Amino acid sequence: MRQKPLLLIMKELFTWILALSILCPLSLIVVNSLKTAEDANTVTMNLPHKLQWINYKEAFEGGNLLHSFFNSLLMSSVSAAISILVTSMAAFVLVRNKDRWNKMIYNYFFLGLVAPLNYVTTIKVLQTLHLQNTFPGIILVFATLGIPFAVFLFYGFISSVPTELDEAAIIDGCGLGRLFFSVVFPLLMPVTITGFILNFLGAWNDFVTPLYLLNKQNKLGMINAIYNYFGVHFNEWNMIFTIIVLTVLPVLVLYLVCQKYIISGMVSGSLKG
Repeated sequence: MRQKPLLLIMKELFTWILALSILCPLSLIVVNSLKTAEDANTVTMNLPHKLQWINYKEAFEGGNLLHSFFNSLLMSSVSAAISILVTSMAAFVLVRNKDRWNKMIYNYFFLGLVAPLNYVTTIKVLQTLHLQNTFPGIILVFATLGIPFAVFLFYGFISSVPTELDEAAIIDGCGLGRLFFSVVFPLLMPVTITGFILNFLGAWNDFVTPLYLLNKQNKLGMINAIYNYFGVHFNEWNMIFTIIVLTVLPVLVLYLVCQKYIISGMVSGSLKG
């Protein structure tokens, strides 16, 4: 039997160490979410004597999680869709017209990757537009936050799409809108899925932005529901771990199902530029 090279063994060992650094805390949370309040206070990896599935029922009823789940789903999905639609069209124009001004606009978008969000200015703008403390307001903010990285992904991917397709479509009578949505956009599916998922996860996991922009309890999402629930049940660690599991589970399932699209889209968008 051929032995594995030492370098390959070291890589596998390093990968397992990284995996355990994620799996161990996750296992700790899941195990303690199924314990009684007394057993969970010690926060150990010991298996529960009896599985307390009722914790999840109580968390849903007491934490109003179902309503918060749909709030997060609404804000995350709509903002991600807006961001992807806008950035794909913008990146197409920037790639196909590489003049000095478009290069400056691309660099301006790129600054959004490092520039922080100014909440005072954002709140003032939303108040002026009468969008403060509304779903349309925070959806537009989330969509704006996702634009810089999505432009970066689409710009690199569209650069690999041959211009001959544009010329052939124009000869066949396509207008600019039909050219993009009928010819170019279907080719962008890998990076589109990647950008949508990453923007969705960014909005779903954002705690600070809804805290500042939404002042009504019935409009907060899952992450903020954890914060409020922890304030009431700060000494019931089994319930805290339960609500954390319920918050992480949708994101984890989404990532596991779509991880191949995330990886392929990231590689395509970064290497083909």
